Amino acid sequence: MPKIHSILETALYVHDLDRATAFYDDIMGLPVLHADDRMCAYNINGRSVLLLFVRGATTEAVETPGGVIPPHDGSGQLHIAFAVTQDEIEPWRAHLAAHDISIEGTSDWKNGGHSLYFRDPDGNLLELATTPGVWDGF
Repeated sequence: MPKIHSILETALYVHDLDRATAFYDDIMGLPVLHADDRMCAYNINGRSVLLLFVRGATTEAVETPGGVIPPHDGSGQLHIAFAVTQDEIEPWRAHLAAHDISIEGTSDWKNGGHSLYFRDPDGNLLELATTPGVWDGF
């Protein structure tokens, strides 16, 4: 069987791209790889890409110079976890508090990891999870 090496992209769907990109730029501090009217792509530590799509703007196939991207979309309160180190979790807690971002929940995992849960402006559930320590082997 062919091997899968990692997840390259993760997508969230947002109502207001300007509001969402302000959050991911200013609060999360993510560097932009690409932005246009329907989406924004962020570099996640040179390891993966977070894609923000305007909800409903990708329900038709998109022609690109290299081929066709099939339609896709998502709704509801989606979830994504960002990996942080143990020594970064408390500075993140303070950073979120300084920006009036409410922490909705926390978890202390059996493997020694810790998680903070909060929402982006579209209600997507974001998690900052310390690694290693959340999942066996991660």
